[in-house]
Amino acid sequence: MCANRTAPARGPRARHNDFCPFVRLATEDRPDLQRVLDYIRDGDLLTVQEVDRLGRNLLEGLIVLNDLYQRGVGVKVLEGIAAGEHTERSLIIDLALALAEDRRRDIVRKTRNGLEAARARGKVGGRCPVVDDDKLAVILARRKRGETIRTIAAGVGVSIGVVHNTLAAARSESEPAES
Repeated sequence: MCANRTAPARGPRARHNDFCPFVRLATEDRPDLQRVLDYIRDGDLLTVQEVDRLGRNLLEGLIVLNDLYQRGVGVKVLEGIAAGEHTERSLIIDLALALAEDRRRDIVRKTRNGLEAARARGKVGGRCPVVDDDKLAVILARRKRGETIRTIAAGVGVSIGVVHNTLAAARSESEPAES
């Protein structure tokens, strides 16, 4: 799999990037999965709901599965076309991973298309702004008088974070005008 493979670290602390260092796996962003992969031992059986839970795309899934199989770990898949116990790589697992990646790519594409279509119709997603022009004026005036952020938030009826963000936005808008 890796053309420039150096001797990988073995044992319980071996990480997947030791096997293929130029590929950054999403397991690094998924600490629970990483803990399981670090803990599991030869002869164990890893149970997953669907095979696509092992990686966020086909390549990651295949790297994780190959690593597990090389370590003598079986994989039990509970749902999907690859349901069953697997101790070695098979076409059905590869197909399940490829289909999951394709499904994920379709969801992203359709979501993006829907958002673009809504934007074209003048619709913008997300929550309505909490701070209107009147509240903005009150927040800025009260801060100018030296009131604390907590007091301003309680008086205006918004969260402390909203007051922080409003003041930061007002500062960033005023800085380019002053320079």
